[in-house]
Amino acid sequence: MPRPFATLLASLAFLTVAAAPPNIIVILVDDMGFSDLGCYGSEIPTPNLDALAKNGLRFTQFYNTGRCCPTRASLLTGLYPHQAGVGHMMENKGLPGYEGRLNGRCATIAESLKPAGYFTAMTGKWHVGQEQGVTPGSRGFDRSLNAAAGGFYQPGAPRAKLFLDGQPIANDDPRLPPGWYSTDLWTSYGLKFIDEARAAKKPFFLYLAHNAPHFPLQAPADEIAKFRGKYLAGWGPLRIQRHARQLEMGLVDPAWPLAPRPEAIKAWTSLTNAEKDRFDHLMAVYAATVARMDKAIGDLVAGLKERGELDNTLILFLSDNGGNAEAGPGGRTDGDPTKPNSDWFCGESWAFLENTPFRRYKHFNHEGGIATPLIAHWPAGIKARAELRAQPGHLVDILPTCLEVAGATPLKERAGTAVLPPEGRSLVPAFANQPLQREALYWEHEGNAAIRVGDLKLVRAGRNGAWELYDLKKDRTEQQDLAAAQPDKVKELAAQWEAWALRANVKPYPEAGGKKKKGK
Repeated sequence: MPRPFATLLASLAFLTVAAAPPNIIVILVDDMGFSDLGCYGSEIPTPNLDALAKNGLRFTQFYNTGRCCPTRASLLTGLYPHQAGVGHMMENKGLPGYEGRLNGRCATIAESLKPAGYFTAMTGKWHVGQEQGVTPGSRGFDRSLNAAAGGFYQPGAPRAKLFLDGQPIANDDPRLPPGWYSTDLWTSYGLKFIDEARAAKKPFFLYLAHNAPHFPLQAPADEIAKFRGKYLAGWGPLRIQRHARQLEMGLVDPAWPLAPRPEAIKAWTSLTNAEKDRFDHLMAVYAATVARMDKAIGDLVAGLKERGELDNTLILFLSDNGGNAEAGPGGRTDGDPTKPNSDWFCGESWAFLENTPFRRYKHFNHEGGIATPLIAHWPAGIKARAELRAQPGHLVDILPTCLEVAGATPLKERAGTAVLPPEGRSLVPAFANQPLQREALYWEHEGNAAIRVGDLKLVRAGRNGAWELYDLKKDRTEQQDLAAAQPDKVKELAAQWEAWALRANVKPYPEAGGKKKKGK
C-alpha cells in the first residue's frame, strides 16, 4: 500500500540516501527464543549480533508465525502463510491453505528483486516445499546451497542432504570443506555467492537461513566446554537475571509482570545434583550453537567489510519462532552432542528461559511463541544507532521493506497466474521512528490463533480453546485476561479474526477438506 507523501518525507528526513541500490541480507535462525542474544538480555555472548544492534536498530515488538515452515513462507512472500499454501507443514492436505509448498499465487522476494537487477542467492534451510518440487531456483534464486528441511549440523547425520542449485550434492563433494559444520557452511557459501554478484556488477539479495539452534542440538566440544557450569544456577534465577537486563536495556516495560514458571517445570532446587548437571550440559550445548551462529555472522560481516559492501547492505536478523518446548520439561539428551547421530532437545524447562519474559513457546500464538528479536543494520541507509523501535511488525513486512529499499515493485503475475498483493507494510518508516499504518495483525497455526489490533490482542490455544484478551501496552506478558470483563470486544475481535481466516485460506481446516493428496 502506498504511503502518504507526508509520511514518506518524514521517513526520508531520518534516513541517509544510499548512493546505489543497497545489497540486502535476511538472516533467519531456527528455534531461538526472544531473549537468547546478549542485546536482548541473554548471558550467551553474541558480540557480533550485539555490534550490529549497537550500530543499528532493535525491534521490541516484531512477530513471526510460531513455527518454521509457515514463517519461511510468510517471510519470503509478504503474505500470511495460508495464502502462500503453507498453513501447516510440508504435507499437501488438499486445501488451498495447506498445500505443503509455496503455491503459484505468491511471489518471493527473490522473484520480485530479479527484474530490478538483483543477483539473488540463498543458503541454509529451505523448508517450503522442495520435496514437492519447489526449489530455490524455481522461486527466483540465481544460486543456492540448501537443505530441503534442515535438522542437522554435520555431514554424517541421517538428514544431512544438500542441494547445490537444485541438484543433490554429496556431503564429501570436493567443492565443500571437509567435515563441515552447517552453520559455517551456509556462511562461507553466502560469501561465495556474494563474490559472484560482485563479479556480475549487481546488487545482491542473500537469504541465509541457519539450522541453529534447532534440534538436534550439536556443537564442537570446545564450544560446549565454554558453557559447562554456567547454567547450574537454574532456569528460575537465570530468567530473573535476563529480565533484569531487559529492563535495563528498555526492551520490556517494568509494568509487565514476569510470566511465572509453569507447573510442569520443576523448581531448580528440587533437582538432584545429577539432574542439575544433565540440564547444565543440555543448555551448554544450546548456548554453544547460538555462540557459533553468532561467530558465523561475524565472519559474514567481516567478509562484507573486506569487500567494501558492509555500509550499503541492509541486514535483517530474526528467528522463525520462539523457544522450543518439544520433548517436554526434561528435554532430550540422546548420544554425544558433538557427533552427528546424537539427538538433543532443549525442552520446555530451558525454553522457559529462552522466551523471557513471555509465556508459552513455539507452536503457540501467545507472545512466547511469536515474539522474535529483529535487528536492522544499514549504515548507508539508517541514521539511527543503538536505538529501539516499538512499532509492531510482522514477517509480512519483510518483503515490502526489501522491495522499497531496492526501488522494486511486487511481482503481479508469475507463470500466467495472478499473484496476491503483499499483506505487509514496509518497515522503512519505522527505521525513521515513524508509525506503521495497518489495521491488524493475524495468526493461526494448529488451531492456535490470535489477532492484534492496536495494543489489544485476542489469543487462544487450540481450536476449542477459550479466547483470551490482553492489553499488551499494560500487560505484554499476558497475565491479566480481560475477556470476561470485555465480552463485546472479544466478540468484535473474534469476528474480525474469522473474516480474515476465511479470506486468508485458514478455513476450511484440513479435516473438513477431505483426504491428503498423495504424490504432491
